[in-house]
Parts: sequence; C-alpha cells; structure tokens
Amino acid sequence: MSYVEDLFSLTGKRVIITGGAGVIAGTMSEALIRAGAKVCLWGRGTHHPVEEAVKRVAEKTGKPEAVSGVTVDTGIEEDVQKAIEKTIQVMGEPNGLINAAGGNKGKSAFVETDIALFNEVMHMNLLAGLVIPTKYIAAYWIKKNIKGTIINLTSMGSYVPLSGVWAYDAAKSATLNLTMATAKEFAPYGIRVNAIAPGFFIGHQNKALLIKDEAAGELTDRGKAVIAHTPFGRFGKHEELAGATIFLMSDAASGFITGVSLPVDGGYLVQNI
Repeated sequence: MSYVEDLFSLTGKRVIITGGAGVIAGTMSEALIRAGAKVCLWGRGTHHPVEEAVKRVAEKTGKPEAVSGVTVDTGIEEDVQKAIEKTIQVMGEPNGLINAAGGNKGKSAFVETDIALFNEVMHMNLLAGLVIPTKYIAAYWIKKNIKGTIINLTSMGSYVPLSGVWAYDAAKSATLNLTMATAKEFAPYGIRVNAIAPGFFIGHQNKALLIKDEAAGELTDRGKAVIAHTPFGRFGKHEELAGATIFLMSDAASGFITGVSLPVDGGYLVQNI
C-alpha cells in the first residue's frame, strides 16, 4: 500500500452509525466502506426503514458484505444494550461509533416554546443522539480494552444560535460540550472522541425549511439567508463530508486528536461584515 493508503485505510474498522437511514449517515457509511471499514446502520425505522438504507449503501458501494443494519431506538437504554449484542453477531465487535441520530421539529419565538416539543427535540439530539449510545458502547470498550473511536455530529448551532430552534440549539451546544468532556474522560482508555460540524446540507428534515421549489432552484427566505451567510455561496454537497469522516475515524491519520469539532461549513462560522 502507498503512504496515503496506509494513512487513511480503515481496514479492520467496524463502525456503528446511529441515525443510519439519514442522508448524512448514508454518505458517511459509503465513505467508510470505500476506505475499507465495515458498517452497521442503527435506526428506528419509523419513517425510513434501516433495511432500505442498508440496501442503498450496498448498491452504491458494491460491497453488500460490508454493511448491515439493526433496528433500534437509541433513546431507550435497554434497546441499545440489545442492539450492541445484535451488532456483534452481524458485524463483529465494533470499534467505531458515529452518533448521527438527531434532527429538529418546529420553529417559534422563545416565549411561544412548546415545552413538550422542546423535550422531544432535546431527547432526540442529546440523549438518543449521543448520551445513551455513547454510555453503553464506551462501557463495552472499556470492559473489553478496545481502543475505540467516536465521531459526534455537532452543528452550526453548537457555536452560533440558529433563530427559532431553541431545543436544537441547546442540544447541539451540549453536544459540543460533551464531545470535549468525554474526550477527556475516555482518553486514559485509548478512546478518542471528536465531532464533525456540518454547515448546511440538504437532508430529509431541513429540505422544506430551505427550498421552496427544487425544480426551479427557488429557496425559502431562510434558505436565502443561509446562502448569504456562507462565504462559498452554496449549500454543502454530501460527499464533502467524506474526507473529514475518514480522517477522524483513521487512527493513523488522527490518532493524537481528540476533543475537537471540525466544521465542514463553506466558511459559515467565519462570515463577517
């Protein structure tokens, strides 16, 4: 193998990806598999069945043997414990985790916050999206002396609040905080914890919020505001997340990096006037 192949090869990596039926998770899955890893997609299967996501990734990569799936609600502790056992059966012991579950519901003025919805979004992004799967998988790794790698999904809202999405902002700022905190706690066990902070990429949940007419290329007011705030002047292409994913998952390329959140945002966070 060449120097570059040695540096970024993921042969021997077996990675769980939560929120596995999502667009970003699919992109990450394809990148990891093409770099030599095996992937197990975890998802609730409520709106987008995990089996369909597995089939899609298998077809795109041409490596059906490298992808599997487990239906699980990562917000339920007992389900996560059972899912780890199932994953070991279908893929072998995992040594990588990508916490990609999450999303947002609703937008309002702060004084009109729906507390039940706030709790739902917080649970989806913070507990199901990070705390519960990390708790049980990290505990398994520590017990088995496995030097694992975790990638969380932070957000632009982790750094700068996005208007009207209060619970999402709160959850994603906490995700950044817990990325750093768990990186410190797990370092003695050889477990690395980092994050990727995607800018604005079109997915299942934000499409209607940003695009008014896809055929005509017409954006909503919020979509126009995002583009105006992004120095590159466009939304991200999902494949532009591949390099960051492979880099942070590779022990050879980023083995001394932990506790960082890498923005892939077209300059959104450095925009100024």
